[in-house]
Amino acid sequence: MLPCPLVQGVADHAAITRAAAVIRAGGTVAVPTETVYGLAARADSDQAVAAIYRAKGRPDFNPLIVHVGDLAQAETLARFDHAARALATAFWPGPLTLVLPRHDAAGLSAAVSAGLPTLALRVPAHPVIRALIAEARLPLAAPSANRSGSVSPTSAAHVAASLGDRVDLILDGGDCKRGIESTIVAIRPGGGWSVLRPGPIAPADIAALLGPAQASLAGGVIEAPGQLASHYAPGKPVRLNAATHSHDEFMIGFGPVAGAITLSAAGDCAEAAARLYACLHTAAAAPLPRIAIAPVPDHGIGEAINDRLRRAAA
Repeated sequence: MLPCPLVQGVADHAAITRAAAVIRAGGTVAVPTETVYGLAARADSDQAVAAIYRAKGRPDFNPLIVHVGDLAQAETLARFDHAARALATAFWPGPLTLVLPRHDAAGLSAAVSAGLPTLALRVPAHPVIRALIAEARLPLAAPSANRSGSVSPTSAAHVAASLGDRVDLILDGGDCKRGIESTIVAIRPGGGWSVLRPGPIAPADIAALLGPAQASLAGGVIEAPGQLASHYAPGKPVRLNAATHSHDEFMIGFGPVAGAITLSAAGDCAEAAARLYACLHTAAAAPLPRIAIAPVPDHGIGEAINDRLRRAAA
């Protein structure tokens, strides 16, 4: 580990300059994105990428997302067809990850792809990670900055509680606005596509550009992050679609269903997505041994919320 402390407050230019030096030296930096905090390291170094896997306790068959500054940089790493460029033009920078055929000469650690011939790429929108990419002048591998399988972090405090001194530096950029990980889309040969992980960008928005999705052809192979059956776990039994709760359950409400805390009293799914992981962190820290969660509509971003909740309850 490099002897670098937690950076508190606004991630200003001095902090980002220091973080870039940590990245170039092969260290790890927790950095905010518009979705969740990521644990970033230089994607071209086997040792740096291995440090991510060690810090998270992440299984080595689970690939990582590589974050870059723009489409031009992404095209040096993977092959883009018309469909991929259409999505990148429409949704980058933003919470969309594309899984594409990896260039043989990409110059990245093989571990970011977990042995697959594809690469997961994203151009994030958050100004802090964008500044870090620009200052480091490197593509950054950056899965969520938490222990593997546990609740994702949407604040610097969540990162510190989950990883502690397993991370070299934490850039505190405040709470994440989206609060749920990016939509992951695989582009198939011939321009077909399928959603590997639901997120803030709805399938209907993608279909409006590319036409209907096709069924996944992976046959159970893990192609992208967030596909493990059990994930985002708060460490307690979770009961979903609960209209009421028992005396030993910490209740997370939504809309008209009240609770000790609520995803959104107004029944707003965008607010619920932004608050999802913070509510799960609060429930995990509560003394009650079980968690009950009110129903959330399963459409739009609610589909992504329910995907995370089902995996948390698995």
